[in-house]
Amino acid sequence: MLSQSGVISELSGLEQETLLCVVSHMIPPSEELRLPGASDAKIFADILRSIGRDLPALRRALYVLNEMAGQRLDALAPAHQATLVTSYRSTHPDLAAVLGAVTVRCYYRDDRVMASLGMERRPPFPLGFDVPQGDWSLLEPVRLRGKIYRDVY
Repeated sequence: MLSQSGVISELSGLEQETLLCVVSHMIPPSEELRLPGASDAKIFADILRSIGRDLPALRRALYVLNEMAGQRLDALAPAHQATLVTSYRSTHPDLAAVLGAVTVRCYYRDDRVMASLGMERRPPFPLGFDVPQGDWSLLEPVRLRGKIYRDVY
């Protein structure tokens, strides 16, 4: 199905509208930081393109949200939407986690968001990022556990 942003998505129109409503509550725009919200057209188009293997769980999550609303979630008043989304997170944490994962992986790769975090607007590879050295002794319990894999021949 073609979305409003021109992206071909496997989600129905109702599912897309529900997802747009949810992501707008998850990460709203920030006037103070001059950052877009997750419902920004560019970010939302990326979300629709990037659903991939999460599609069945995401569909279930959106269906349950609309069932809890008793109608289309996006037809409710914004305050009621926010209350329902908050309630949903506590009553269906596994489904809410899918919504969160689908949203944040696209939000935090947006150039505007990366720049606001002081990160270069580029993929992590091939240049990589410098990671400060940590306390290697924290890995001792893992070493003591022993081999947990099998050799491949």
